Amino acid sequence: MTRDRSWTGRAFLGMSLDGFIAGPGGDLTFLESEPGKGRHTATGTEHPALVWETFFPQIDTLLMGRATYEKVLTFGDWPFPGLRVFVLSGSLPDDQPNARVVRSLAEAQDALAAAGASQVYVDGGRTVQAFLAEGWLDELTVSILPIVIGEGIPLFGPGARAELAVRGAHVTEDGLTRVTYDVLSSE
Repeated sequence: MTRDRSWTGRAFLGMSLDGFIAGPGGDLTFLESEPGKGRHTATGTEHPALVWETFFPQIDTLLMGRATYEKVLTFGDWPFPGLRVFVLSGSLPDDQPNARVVRSLAEAQDALAAAGASQVYVDGGRTVQAFLAEGWLDELTVSILPIVIGEGIPLFGPGARAELAVRGAHVTEDGLTRVTYDVLSSE
């Protein structure tokens, strides 16, 4: 993919089998469920998908949407100490203790460039969708849970189009089908 930026956009998300990254109202409890516990067949592979322990240490910057940021604030201790964090929001006050607020995609791109970002973890449904539409998402790792939740926030919005190449995949002992894709093109 041709890029006019110095950073790589990467996403790492959990998703229900029917394509939702959160339930109604942003509910994430399905991500903690253990459907079929003890009944899954894990698969090894010569080319496994990324796992959090290999993905996260490579990240130098996190850019997330407002809803994701507000959800993270409910977790208690800030889970990203020492990491440069930006929040994409048109309504959040500027004085956030753990993050710098950027108001638009253009401002986000400028802020990432000015910060010298290299490996940018893009998080939050609408933010991932926007970065994909702009052609700023280069890699996508999806952990698909063996659960159907019926409704919620979809990973991809209406009209989203992208061509991807599978870089790695495997099934974990807890039943996650994990796939890492390179984004070849998007619109």
